[in-house]
Amino acid sequence: MSSLTASSTSAAASASPTVPYASDDPNAVLWTQDSNILPEPERGNLGGSILGPQNIPIELQNPDELAPPTTDYGDIPNAKWPMALSHQRLQTGGWARQQNIEVMSIATEMAGVNMRLEVGAIRELHWHKTAEWSYVISGYVQVTSVDQNGKNFIATVGPGDLWYFPAGIPHSLQATNQSADGVEFLLVFDNGTFSEDATFLVHWLAHVPKEVIAKNFQTSISAFNNIPSRELYIFPARTSLPPTTTQAPSDPQGTVPQSFTFPLSQVPITPLSGGSVKVVDSTTFPVSLTIAAAEVVVEPGAMRELHWHPTQDEWDFFLEGTGRMTLFASQSNARTWDYQAGDVAYVPGSYGHYVENIGNTTLKYLEIFKTNIYQDMSLAQWLALTPPAIVQAHLGLSAETIAMLNKTKQVVVGPTPTS
Repeated sequence: MSSLTASSTSAAASASPTVPYASDDPNAVLWTQDSNILPEPERGNLGGSILGPQNIPIELQNPDELAPPTTDYGDIPNAKWPMALSHQRLQTGGWARQQNIEVMSIATEMAGVNMRLEVGAIRELHWHKTAEWSYVISGYVQVTSVDQNGKNFIATVGPGDLWYFPAGIPHSLQATNQSADGVEFLLVFDNGTFSEDATFLVHWLAHVPKEVIAKNFQTSISAFNNIPSRELYIFPARTSLPPTTTQAPSDPQGTVPQSFTFPLSQVPITPLSGGSVKVVDSTTFPVSLTIAAAEVVVEPGAMRELHWHPTQDEWDFFLEGTGRMTLFASQSNARTWDYQAGDVAYVPGSYGHYVENIGNTTLKYLEIFKTNIYQDMSLAQWLALTPPAIVQAHLGLSAETIAMLNKTKQVVVGPTPTS
């Protein structure tokens, strides 16, 4: 018998991965905007100190830009825009500032405007070539409109409530006196090149011959002696009791068949292990055919789970707290950003991402999509509903770990258990 015969009891060599295992390097956020330190672009033995000038407040707000996690790789276009950097348009009755494709290096499908009206101030009668979706941040505002069939509408909305006007539908906004500070709200438009400065306003009449105006309204030229020569945009009301009525004028055509407002503030939250969520789309707000959204709350130490949206780009606005987000594209490209209240985030469709609360207060933000139906894909749910052997072959997870994967979306997951 040959001495080269293999032994039936010899142990096979351990299997090696097709590629090296992912790094276990720690990649926690290194400081916060309140840290009393001199921030440096250093992580472990990588990087080095800054010898030249520094903008310390900005560096404290963006630890993952100055000292990025080692999991970042390649490049992804900028996905953060602070509204504080937007040009402020100041008016006698308030202000407005906007974000669109011109101020971000990523091709956005949506644009946003942050607007403030003092008590009684009016956003001039106007319309847009894009749809307008709005979320009330603080205070109360009365909205009015007339649709293409001559049906009118009037309603008042407050904090956490919404309105939506389809493209081309004329409307106005007026801050009520239910709050001494008037109202502040967020407007989102379903076109990334939108500019609030390019809306269609009633000062159109200043560019129509007076005799034509008189003929159109079947009155004298002198009836229009006091029309403004240019747009009013945001301006104070003439009366000290704004608004003067809560009733729309009687309308032989009737009122609009679908409300242009939605009381999101009154919708019960869906409680989750790490926070809560409210989703609104055309299934609950039927007139909103081009915008869907979620109001997401993430408690300290919790996170919006690893997920992606099948085809829709995501436009986010941070209302409270401090968050961290890593975007993952194809070919291992990944980049991490930090967000504070007032910041805009943009996630291209199908990019994998999460939002982690890295502060010690509640994180609250809006996820907004150019679509009629809200959709997302959960990484954990996908793996839990895939044959375990396939998951094990890819990730090397134990049977026990795979069995613990949730078969339902967690949406917001709580902090990692300490025990």
